[in-house]
Amino acid sequence: MKKDKRSLDRRRFLQGTATGAAAVGAAAFAPPVASAQPQAPKSGPPVLSRAAETERPPAAEVLTGERPGSDFMVDIMKSLGIEYVCANPGSSFRGLHESIVNYGGNKNPELITCCHEESSVAMAHGYAKVEGKPLAVMLHGPVGVAHGAMAIYNAYCDRAPVFMLVGNGLDVTQRRPGVEWVHTASDCASMVRDFIKWDDVPVSLQHFAESAIRGYKIAMTPPMMPVLLIADGDLQEHAMEGATPRIPKLPTMAPPVGDPSALADAARMLIAAENPVLVADRAARTHNGMKLLVELAEALQAPVIDQWGRLNFPSRHPLNHTDNARALIANADVILGLELADFWGVVHSFRDQQVRSSRSVTKAGAKLISITAGDLYAKGNMQDLQRYPEVDLAIQADAEATLPSLIEAVKRQLTGDRKRVLAERGAKLAAQRQEILTRARTAATYAWDASPISTARLCMELWDQIKNEDWALCSETNFSSHWPMRLWDINKPYQYNGASGGYGVGYGAPSSLGAALAHRKHGRLSVAIQGDGDLMYANGILWTAAHHRIPLLSVMHNNRAYHQEVMHVQRMALRHQRGPETAGIGTTLTDPNIDFSKIAQGMGVYAEGPITDPKDLAPALRRAIAVVKRGEPALLDVVTQPR
Repeated sequence: MKKDKRSLDRRRFLQGTATGAAAVGAAAFAPPVASAQPQAPKSGPPVLSRAAETERPPAAEVLTGERPGSDFMVDIMKSLGIEYVCANPGSSFRGLHESIVNYGGNKNPELITCCHEESSVAMAHGYAKVEGKPLAVMLHGPVGVAHGAMAIYNAYCDRAPVFMLVGNGLDVTQRRPGVEWVHTASDCASMVRDFIKWDDVPVSLQHFAESAIRGYKIAMTPPMMPVLLIADGDLQEHAMEGATPRIPKLPTMAPPVGDPSALADAARMLIAAENPVLVADRAARTHNGMKLLVELAEALQAPVIDQWGRLNFPSRHPLNHTDNARALIANADVILGLELADFWGVVHSFRDQQVRSSRSVTKAGAKLISITAGDLYAKGNMQDLQRYPEVDLAIQADAEATLPSLIEAVKRQLTGDRKRVLAERGAKLAAQRQEILTRARTAATYAWDASPISTARLCMELWDQIKNEDWALCSETNFSSHWPMRLWDINKPYQYNGASGGYGVGYGAPSSLGAALAHRKHGRLSVAIQGDGDLMYANGILWTAAHHRIPLLSVMHNNRAYHQEVMHVQRMALRHQRGPETAGIGTTLTDPNIDFSKIAQGMGVYAEGPITDPKDLAPALRRAIAVVKRGEPALLDVVTQPR
């Protein structure tokens, strides 16, 4: 192969560089020139002065081929099967960063570059709910933990496992002056300890190995929550001495199952009930959870209320009566709650008036049964536990793991006569379910051609484009009137990811991308209905989507407001008899309107909009879905009605 004549020979280039450097050194130490007359050039390289030859050189980087501790930390992550590490780069974990991309080959785990620590943690949150296991997050000392705190709290409230590694410098004598002191702490976890499950500060590599395996095990034990491990800078960067530390094995983990005698009592109560109701929130912990709940409901021919903390039950199943929750609870004689975050709220109504009040909505003598791993773990400061529910039978166990035993107890006690009675009840419930679906379809037609576009039309136009695909909705539906849950045919566990847990704004966009990252290897079409206020918290996540080629269709629910807060201000104004006209001050995103398509395009994401005419929505969706199918993210900015 011919060499390019224009290119420099490497050896001549290096020789020239050395000569140039020597000339600079000679000029620095030569005696003053007596005359300003130009000097004739001398042949040969200049000679350094004696001082330049003997004086100690400035500090230079010491190169080493020894294996650093951070390489071993990467080995631990590989042993845990961690596929990705989300991080906004920081010097406190520079050793780990370098080892991941060089020693580890940037594969299993692969580094995902985020533009904010909150986005890193939220991506991990969304990913974990799809894959059923955590990815890793690296945070830069106390400032990184502070940035990630809200997302950590969301994951904690949502009982989602997140595995966090926080860079820190424990030895004060080894900290670089200035910023390294500002970005370290004696106890990095202190600011989030109230809403993580466990943390540790390893002081040796063997300690780090054991704590990493322990932390992973704790995070994955129901109730699942975030854990945090300090990765000390010296442990990362110093060479390993002596024998390589040992990585402990991760055991096969079995979640806690309910007591057999208690389950027999629960089965007896449910079979004898005339109007039993099953209420599920975060019950479907794995892909098997939905199947088990369907089996239990069909055995009892009992209606199910899905609170959508996870996707617990098929949306169009004849026994799915979520839209009729109030009437069912009021008429129930036995209520089974499965991993309910707020059982008290299920059986009470609450009036937010000048004097707040509440009352029970259950009929006299109704029995309440609870199965939840939430009873196995509680902390005192953060009040996500909700109000104390007075249940009749509390079974402290993981609901999904307990369902097979409960199903067996129900089937064992069912008689032929009782099965016939239950079948009649099931037929009535199926007819009622069709009535519920018809009412929802009728309600969706209101304001069908309106501009701004109704949330019902937004959701149904999206459904029409994806219904024949292997799709997954990666966003929550709280702020779009739950139209997908009411009208779409959602029958696979991965098709809905649940809500944020802590209701923290800024969760939606990065958690949806984390879910899409998990769906990518399965070839699923990932879509999200994206709030405008939420995206403004973390719009750098669009760059992450483009950079890592994570295919996700984000359809903006751009109502140009923090609409829930608009309603709260309206309520206060009406209470004080002042009128709601000024409720938009401090709550709306207008003057100027935000052009999300331009923001997305500036981040390298395909985007269209603002779309205001509902007739333009379907063609735009088709174009955007084509982009996503070829492996890239896309965004449609749709201007919508408030809810």
